[in-house]
Amino acid sequence: MQAITVTDPDAGTAGMTLTDQPEPHAFENDVIVRVRASGFTPGELTWPGTWTDRAGHDRTPSIPGHELAGIVTELGYGTTGLSIGQRVFGLADWTRNGTLAEYAAVEARNLAPLPADIDFVTAASLPISGLTAWQALFDHGRLEAGQSVLVHGAAGGVGSVVTQLAREAGAHVIGTGRAADRDRALEYGAHEFVALGVDDLTSVGHVNLVIDVIGGEIGDQSIDLVGPGGVLVTVAGPPTRQPKDGRAVFFVVEADRDQLTGIAQRVRSGQLRTNIGTVRPLAEAVDAFNPTARTVGKTIITAG
Repeated sequence: MQAITVTDPDAGTAGMTLTDQPEPHAFENDVIVRVRASGFTPGELTWPGTWTDRAGHDRTPSIPGHELAGIVTELGYGTTGLSIGQRVFGLADWTRNGTLAEYAAVEARNLAPLPADIDFVTAASLPISGLTAWQALFDHGRLEAGQSVLVHGAAGGVGSVVTQLAREAGAHVIGTGRAADRDRALEYGAHEFVALGVDDLTSVGHVNLVIDVIGGEIGDQSIDLVGPGGVLVTVAGPPTRQPKDGRAVFFVVEADRDQLTGIAQRVRSGQLRTNIGTVRPLAEAVDAFNPTARTVGKTIITAG
């Protein structure tokens, strides 16, 4: 099969190449998926799991990418809940070869059935953004109707989903981003918008929940915006300190079939819009992920 591989942790996207690789084998509780569309996060080239297995051993050349949508072609021993020929989408393991390939081996529990009225490109844009947003808001943030939520990067891949889900849940949503992102953030459902670097972030006052995908100085400033009993939830890295009267939580997104199903239902009903930018074939994946070629929205790679 053809796949994008990486061998050098220091090369960034310049080290991504299209190569011929052996088709994966389905281990116990695995399925093999004929990948029709996949997603990739540039930051994953800095993740340890891209370069080593669970035991810490080098596994290069490795195949990046963790989001996928496709068709089940093989079941491993003991696999239940899915069937050959079934349309699926989901999140591949962090420490195994990924989804920028024609075939991928994935634990069955990490996949959800894909309804026939959601196309593969749309489905491949959902796992990381959708699950991160869901888990940040509801699993870690314990969002309730009537609360205020500050969403950093509200027009981005994760932030746009956070904004929509928070608005649906009855929260007052304050989005942030570049000044040019204002209209997009408001279209996704933000009630207010703060242009980072232009507006005064502290003018927001205290909020019940902060969802941080940026980190750094912005993440640190946001700790002081957490009101009594509030929460800052971040995926950008462990918080530098805890809020005075609340808590700060860092988490790594996990696959969850039920949550994926709920996300798909919202896409089907029109409650949730995806944020897709570039769509390119596998042969053009390297060019698509070059930093100079990135566009607003999620980059999706198709593989037949």
